[in-house]
Amino acid sequence: MALELVKESWVNQINAVTIGATAADGGTRTSVITVGGETAMPFLHFEGETPNRPVIAMEVMDVEPEDWPAALTGPLGDVLGDPAAWAKKCVEEFRADMICLTLLSAHPDWGDTSAEHAVEIVKAVLEAVGVPLIIWGPDNAEKMNEVIPKCSQAASGENCLIASAVQDNYKTIAAACIADGHKLVTESPLDINIAKQVNILVSDMGFDLGNIIMFPANGALGYGLEYSYSIMERKRLAAFGGDKTLAMPIINQVGQEAWRAKEAKAPESEQPQWGPESERGPMWEAITAVGCLQSGADILIMRHPSAVASIFETIDGLMES
Repeated sequence: MALELVKESWVNQINAVTIGATAADGGTRTSVITVGGETAMPFLHFEGETPNRPVIAMEVMDVEPEDWPAALTGPLGDVLGDPAAWAKKCVEEFRADMICLTLLSAHPDWGDTSAEHAVEIVKAVLEAVGVPLIIWGPDNAEKMNEVIPKCSQAASGENCLIASAVQDNYKTIAAACIADGHKLVTESPLDINIAKQVNILVSDMGFDLGNIIMFPANGALGYGLEYSYSIMERKRLAAFGGDKTLAMPIINQVGQEAWRAKEAKAPESEQPQWGPESERGPMWEAITAVGCLQSGADILIMRHPSAVASIFETIDGLMES
């Protein structure tokens, strides 16, 4: 007797979202990225389609990070003080699909630099690389409202992904994306109802739900990964079940979360039983990324080149299986 696979039947699919604009679209990007479009749970190819493979955006800071361990900064070399050179290295040497430019220095606790400074960094990175750009704001409501609109305007026509709109601070960010033709990241804690609410709020402003990427605050291996996995999985199940307010691709902050873990960055001299951090840290980031992929992530923001290489290989295997 032949084995017959039991297949789920879904009534909805994940939105397909394109980021980046080539010259034909009025921008200067040499490539564009389309994510989403799935009609089944992650990589269940027998059950539905995964038309667009997940992508990796490597993170670039607008200021040299002071709190990154040597195991992370070492492989990146001497470019950490130059965002444009850093972005170029990520694309040319490490094959990043996208660049996530984090405007950390604009945060009051990290330099309180001006919106004009942020604009110059955005322009420099756009000139240095041709891949689509994620512009991630300084995570401070007042500075977000000051910095993001000017950076959005400076990148007008490039169809960037702007992060992020939250429940208590979404109007200015969403309005800037509408005005300048960018895609929007909506951010929420690990709460499905708040995620829905943020999407509804920006939609009520006239923002197309089909131009949204969701960021549910994710955890790292050993630091909440199992909980964020279950929340992301529930969001995807709800979307396939017909909830269009949750039918968006998902983005995860993999590198940021993984390298916060003491197990990733603690020196071998302090924890000899854990082995060298030069191997342990990238493994921690890669395993976190795999969990995110299996729970539905479409864009992974990563840091370590070795972890990136490992996940490119993992994605290849998952897309072929």
